[in-house]
Amino acid sequence: MSVTKLAPHAPTGPWLEPGLLPGDFYACQELLSGEERAKVERVREFARTEIAPIVNDYWASAEFPFEIIDHFRELGPLTWADPRSPEKPPSNLLTGFTAMEIAHADASIATFFAVHSGLAMGSIRKLGSEEQRLRWLPPMSRFEQIGAFALTEPCGGSDVSGGMETTARRQGDTWILDGAKRWIGNATFADLVIVWARDVETGHVLGFVVEKDMPGFHATKIERKMALRIVQNADIVLDSCRVPEANRLQNASSFRDTAEVLRATRAGVAWESTGLMLAAYEIALAYAKEREQFGRPIARFQMMQDLLVRMLGNVTASLTLCCRLAQLQDAGVYRDEQSSLAKAMCTVRMRETVGWARELLAGNGIVLDYNIGRFVADAEAIYSYEGTREINTLIVGRAVTGLSAFAR
Repeated sequence: MSVTKLAPHAPTGPWLEPGLLPGDFYACQELLSGEERAKVERVREFARTEIAPIVNDYWASAEFPFEIIDHFRELGPLTWADPRSPEKPPSNLLTGFTAMEIAHADASIATFFAVHSGLAMGSIRKLGSEEQRLRWLPPMSRFEQIGAFALTEPCGGSDVSGGMETTARRQGDTWILDGAKRWIGNATFADLVIVWARDVETGHVLGFVVEKDMPGFHATKIERKMALRIVQNADIVLDSCRVPEANRLQNASSFRDTAEVLRATRAGVAWESTGLMLAAYEIALAYAKEREQFGRPIARFQMMQDLLVRMLGNVTASLTLCCRLAQLQDAGVYRDEQSSLAKAMCTVRMRETVGWARELLAGNGIVLDYNIGRFVADAEAIYSYEGTREINTLIVGRAVTGLSAFAR
């Protein structure tokens, strides 16, 4: 029986080689400017050398590689942070490719980055006052302060907009927060947590920047996860947590404002899922060329080529969808339903693609050393967070029919 040529801890193939992206079949990267491509290549090299070699061990132990934060600092700012800067913010196309490249190496680190730079920084950037943006965004962009985003509750996920139980009660220049949040990524070590709570007086949903040392804030790691094991998700308890008015996001006054943040981050999840399936395709392609059965590489068998082409089709469809959505974002004309369609469809295609990669690798597909088993598990979490497929489908369905099918 032929034995795979792949080393057990260092799979070979183009997915780990610098400067190559064989899954970009329609050359979508050419949509970037030369300067943007150079930045993406820096991120790709960072992901290849700093993330990919360490993630399997950390995934197995369900621990976070805190040294990676230092490497992010060395890489330099990846998001716009200083409103006083004469430099233009990076394009959404560049931001999307950046997210895809990080997810190409690992979905957990991509989730850490997305929670910090997209959800936490995005909330402050979109909904904070000028003073608040100047106070928090520059150190966050330098990874000197890490952010988290607390919206989901133990009894409220898809219905949290109408059923939020966490409350905010004002006493002079202080707000008293009470309640609980669940599945909050980065929360066990974040310096700043964006907490969403319902004002007991007005019923409106407000956003607060809760600092980790504020009395009444408690975060406990969720154990025994089967996906995104590197991400330190937490249960948060807010027990008469006192937050100054200066930490209330000044431009957040309803859940519509929260949804403004989610519109952008759902687009980011589409990019992340594309990065994950892109890596799965490239690993499967390299494996098929090297793995021999019946005296020849399995890439010469028709059924294996069929799997590879199906995978490539999913990657290509998802990447082109993401690129067009980014162009709409950069033009300032994208809508909630467009982000929702991208999130829903790309995550469905991701689930299919990593499953086909697992099928192609057969037994090796469930061994962590070959990465695919990690992708299959992590895909399940990405499929559900930032709005389930069903919720995003209802958002798109309402847009195309003009009729809401949401339960009341």
